[in-house]
Amino acid sequence: MHLVNCLLMFISYAIPILIAVAFLTLIERKILSYMQARKGPNIVGPLGLLQPVADGVKLFIKEPIRPSTSSPLLFTMTPILALLLALTIWIPLPIPFPLTDLNLGLLFLLSMSSLAVYSILLSGWASNSKYALIGSLRAVAQTISYEVTLAIILLSIIILCGNYTLNTLATTQEPLYLVFATWPLAMMWYISTLAETNRAPFDLTEGESELVSGFNVEYAAGPFALFFLAEYANIMLMNMMTTILFINPSSLNLPPQVLPLALATKTLLLSSGFLWIRASYPRFRYDQLMQLLWKNFLPLTLAFCLWHTSLPISLAGLPPYL
Repeated sequence: MHLVNCLLMFISYAIPILIAVAFLTLIERKILSYMQARKGPNIVGPLGLLQPVADGVKLFIKEPIRPSTSSPLLFTMTPILALLLALTIWIPLPIPFPLTDLNLGLLFLLSMSSLAVYSILLSGWASNSKYALIGSLRAVAQTISYEVTLAIILLSIIILCGNYTLNTLATTQEPLYLVFATWPLAMMWYISTLAETNRAPFDLTEGESELVSGFNVEYAAGPFALFFLAEYANIMLMNMMTTILFINPSSLNLPPQVLPLALATKTLLLSSGFLWIRASYPRFRYDQLMQLLWKNFLPLTLAFCLWHTSLPISLAGLPPYL
């Protein structure tokens, strides 16, 4: 009975996320279309609002194609694993209350996001296609690299807050948003989340000109839709993490009824920034991507982490030097 209750809670948690992901794709297409002086989806439903439903139905009723030389079990299970991991990471997020209260919530988030690498690697390997394998190897190299920066930035925030729980971040930001106190870290975090979620200008895992869509090239219909949902769920997750880490809504002392709306608004604004960047910047070269991380971000984040370690910390607020 307890297992059934947990499953029902998870489903009630997952369905709003999937609905939000579906409409994020519509928002992306509309924003990009207006930035490119065209209309975008405007036929299916009023103002094109039913376009995500039509796309989902179309993808899931198509016949799934599986290469004859692929690994059947892994080829089928990998998209499910990708979506399951993308939804599981949301469990400790206070939106405004977590599904379960974890003492090491930040470590859980970091661990689960690292596991997402396996779904990318296994999808390319199980396809038994050299194009998919090359795409998955590039994606894994990019994802693992930027996880280093994200982990060090997270460690700096943990040192400032003095705790691994996500709720402590609200207490820390009562006097001042952390984005104002640690803006270089916030900037590097935001750019690293762009690379971590394979968004432009870091969408090298899907460099169509040289990789034929990368690791998911052999996937079609439903399995492709699962990868798509997982990618956009990770985009929303990373932007919500940015909100919680640097511009926590509870620091405004808002009533509990308004907190979810404030959190959702800030997450949507940050997600819109992702779309604006996609419409504005061309794709990086792979060597530029790696140079940005290993020669620029990594030394800076290490320096900030060591600096925060050497200074006294106040659990009730920001460090005295600020």
